[in-house]
Order: sequence, then C-alpha cells, then structure tokens
Amino acid sequence: MHERELRAFVAIVEAGRMDYAATSLGYSQPAISYQIKCLEQQLGARLFFRHPDGAQLTPEGAMVLPSARAVLALLDGIKEVTGRQNRTAAVEELRVAG
Repeated sequence: MHERELRAFVAIVEAGRMDYAATSLGYSQPAISYQIKCLEQQLGARLFFRHPDGAQLTPEGAMVLPSARAVLALLDGIKEVTGRQNRTAAVEELRVAG
C-alpha cells in the first residue's frame, strides 16, 4: 500500500469524481483509476461504485476511509516534523559556519 494510493482514494471521496480528483492531484484520470485498482487489489475489496456521474463509496470503502485519513495525517505529521528539523539543522549550520 502506497501513500499515493491513499491520497487518490481520499481525493476521490472529497471530489466525488475520479477526473476531479486527478486534476486536484496533478494526475491523469487513468493514473487515478490505476491507483484505486491497485489499492482495491491489495485490500481485496471494492472501494467505489463507479457510475457516469462520479464515484460513490462502497460500504467497505466507507470503513477504510477513516483509517486512510489517519494514515495520511500521520505521514503529513512526520513530513512536517522532519522538514522542521531539517530547517533547524540548516540554520544551526549557518550559525556555526558564520
């Protein structure tokens, strides 16, 4: 399971359509579809009902959504802390060098 698959999943839920989610993430619509196909295969569950007007969560998708959002929040927190530490280290290096 990859971060980009979880981000695609949540983006589709929020946008209601795969094409809108693709645009918001800077992906093509086929790329978003592929991410969801991979995620569904890994989980062994269908996450969306696809129809011409968009995508609707299946019951399984609704159960996965809170966990997907939690994982992404944790990843974002890790990136934020790491980024903050990297900026602090760079400032310290400048102080030592200066």
